[in-house]
Amino acid sequence: MSSHSAPFSARFEQLDEFDAIIDVRSPSEFAEDHIPGAINCPVLDDEERIRVGTLYRQVSPFEARKVGAALVSRNIANHIETHFLSKPKGWKPLVYCWRGGQRSGSMTVVLGQIGWAARRLEGGYKTFRARVLAELDALPAALTFKILCGPTGSAKTALLDALAAAGEQVLDLEGLANHRGSVLGGEPNSSQPGQKAFETQLWSVLRGFDPARPVWAESESRRVGRLHSPGVLFERLRSGECVRIQAPLTARIDHLLERYSDLIADPVAFNAKLERLAPQHGHMRVAGWQAMVEAGTWRQLAEELVTAHYDPAYLRGGEGLYRRLAEGQELVLSGLDPASLAAVAQELAASSAG
Repeated sequence: MSSHSAPFSARFEQLDEFDAIIDVRSPSEFAEDHIPGAINCPVLDDEERIRVGTLYRQVSPFEARKVGAALVSRNIANHIETHFLSKPKGWKPLVYCWRGGQRSGSMTVVLGQIGWAARRLEGGYKTFRARVLAELDALPAALTFKILCGPTGSAKTALLDALAAAGEQVLDLEGLANHRGSVLGGEPNSSQPGQKAFETQLWSVLRGFDPARPVWAESESRRVGRLHSPGVLFERLRSGECVRIQAPLTARIDHLLERYSDLIADPVAFNAKLERLAPQHGHMRVAGWQAMVEAGTWRQLAEELVTAHYDPAYLRGGEGLYRRLAEGQELVLSGLDPASLAAVAQELAASSAG
């Protein structure tokens, strides 16, 4: 502990020194964003926080503190009985709240009195968030990016997965954003994280990369679903070395039919997503695509979506986003099946190591 740190406090740089990270904010605050690996042990839940805050504003700070103290004490006791009784004497938890104030201070004091080496994060989540934003501006400059480019259906994401399996460093923006990167691309039975949580996940991944080795990513627009990549990172990606994937239309359609099998299994949801294309393609054409959904003519539908929607969109905008696309290596693939992609990933990994 440095001499300028207050007793029972710890700095952001010491995050990795602790056995556990405890977020004592309310469940809604935790759901919006939190330090990676933290567990949520709220000393006030959402309703209790509103109740205490209302007392503070409408009655008096003193009355609010009395009620708050009773609620916090009961909640801390419950967390100790539920989560912490099995912890050994040498357990070292880090506790944080919004600003590193009373909520985290209360939990830290109680855990410390028990005998654990509990510390409160100086500045709380607010300081953590500021550091995440600062490092998202700084970290990309030290990294070398290699970008998989190609139109929709070129198996860029699947090849990224194969590269990761081959031991390469991979930045999977679609995976972090929980979105497949197109108007049809929401992942089944799930939703995207909030922007803050997305940025925290990006920060966590970027800080783990070795700058001496390349980082593979796929060509994306800045927006992935309703989220957007931080500006500095996106500009670094745009300047990355490109690998241009070329694959036959039949192979791309096969891959898309497999990748979007969840939509095929839910025609109602599929047609609802197709409706979003009406402003661009007109209601008559979209109605024709929706009729193909109803008829189950999946290959015909996939081919029309690729040739009439995705490929023209890629030619209009996708090719111009990445500055080094024209000079990029051309990767001609006859098939996009898992075995073929695994073999290609091994070749790319060997060439990047050399």
